[in-house]
Amino acid sequence: MYNLLRPRLFDMDPERAHALTLQTLSLAGNFPISHWLMQMMYSTPSKPVHAFGLTFKNPVGLAAGYDKDGLAIRGLSALGFGHVEIGTVTPKPQPGNPSPRVFRLVEDEAVINRMGFPSRGSEFVQMQLDPNLNLNWIERILGFSPGKRRKPRPKWNTILGVNLGKNKDTPNEEAVLDYLALLQNFAGVADYLTVNVSSPNTVGLRSLQGREALEALLTQLHQQRLYEQRTYEKRIPILVKLAPDLNDAELDEAIEAILHTRMDGIIVTNTTLGREGVRSNHRGESGGLSGKPLTVKSEAVLLHTIKRVNGEIPVVSAGGVMNPVDAKRRLDFGAALVQVYTGLVYRGPALVKEIVKAL
Repeated sequence: MYNLLRPRLFDMDPERAHALTLQTLSLAGNFPISHWLMQMMYSTPSKPVHAFGLTFKNPVGLAAGYDKDGLAIRGLSALGFGHVEIGTVTPKPQPGNPSPRVFRLVEDEAVINRMGFPSRGSEFVQMQLDPNLNLNWIERILGFSPGKRRKPRPKWNTILGVNLGKNKDTPNEEAVLDYLALLQNFAGVADYLTVNVSSPNTVGLRSLQGREALEALLTQLHQQRLYEQRTYEKRIPILVKLAPDLNDAELDEAIEAILHTRMDGIIVTNTTLGREGVRSNHRGESGGLSGKPLTVKSEAVLLHTIKRVNGEIPVVSAGGVMNPVDAKRRLDFGAALVQVYTGLVYRGPALVKEIVKAL
């Protein structure tokens, strides 16, 4: 079915096509019949993975960036993912960078984006995850006790992660305040959180990957996490997502900071500023490159990270996972989980089922 739809989607502006598919998934996920049909079509065999204190039904997840505002979690979970990571979420709403900001490189099976964290903001996304956050103030005005008419929290049938980022107008010196606020907001409604300090599309963000800055940020997040643990009576796993463009020394320093501050995992990698092997006329567009040209670089960073971590914490592999062979190789290298995104653009939603069946 996707092979029939893909030419029409590829005739559309990439960002518009993405918005259409996300809206379709949102609608399909919210209607019981269509949701059930999707679950039947894309059902994956059970291949559980234990990582970060969580049990994933399979090792294939959706990378952050696809559903930035948590609009289609039910629909996405019906595609068979073992986990879905929404975001990047910022504390305050922001529009992101001006359009055009997404470019499809068909001959390279790649995408360049310079979205810049467009987000409806933390409050909006929180309400997607727990509708009671929107009801309690009404109940208080009407005189009902909070919680009297609480709705059950949505069940996603998948592990849910939230990817966190700072607002564009927040200086790096104050970035920790954004991340602390986001941790507080999502600790009770997410299964795990990811600290995004590696997007190339927010000016200055990647400098937070430096040893001193990263350790200072993560130390405070860990202290806040300990406080939230007492509130929710559970450990909230925190992962850190790194860029593929760090040299070996920079990567080692970032990993040391992550280990020293007792984070729970590492995701490698985000998109790249490099353009090695890219042939498309769009290769000169600024922004982060994802897809097939990122495969080799992402695998190299994964191998280096796994060797340096030496089993202390799990590593998640993202970037250039385009087919079942790519995914199996990452897991064979030692990744605990893999994440896909651009592979879905070129292969369609059946990719998740194909990967899990091939493992």
